[in-house]
Amino acid sequence: MSIPWGDIATLITAGASAVAAFGAWRAAGRSARTAEALTRIEGERWKADRTPQFDLELVETGSGQALLQLHLTGPDSLERLDSITIKVGDDDRDLSGVTPALGFTRADLDNFVWGPFKFTHGANGTDEHGRGPAPFPLAVGTGSRFAMQRTYPGPWMEGKTQGMWQGEYVGKPIRLVLTCRRGDMEWTLARQLENPLFDAGT
Repeated sequence: MSIPWGDIATLITAGASAVAAFGAWRAAGRSARTAEALTRIEGERWKADRTPQFDLELVETGSGQALLQLHLTGPDSLERLDSITIKVGDDDRDLSGVTPALGFTRADLDNFVWGPFKFTHGANGTDEHGRGPAPFPLAVGTGSRFAMQRTYPGPWMEGKTQGMWQGEYVGKPIRLVLTCRRGDMEWTLARQLENPLFDAGT
């Protein structure tokens, strides 16, 4: 049986069209993936270029009290932060295998600030454990101050004085974690402050 040349031409044309359509579909897919990658890269660059910059200083005011002075210095293109959350961090001790003393719970250990300073309860909306003040907004070029105080040994640490407790942190930093938000962007920044020498007479 012979196939008319017209049918053959039609089949060839249809096949070529299918190949062309498939090629166009693959090209469109590659183009879409390239566009997504470029958008992601641009978003990451935008975020990196606008990483918040802070000046942080701890100023002792006496009797174990201090003020944390925070200033958002830039970058200028950031303009502002919608929300800043500051939390005081713990030291590196591993508490996973520690059994709470009689009358205390795992939550007591987890909520306790294992470090030389904590935020002052009630000031700036600070929680009862002294972890950190309530979130707040800030514009580039402005700042705020937060009350802090030296920590005491946990009530389960029988026989340990504040001097002994603070002595464990001599030469060790005050650790802070700042979570900053602007629109859909979020930055988590770890910062350290020098721990002033403890004076047991104050």
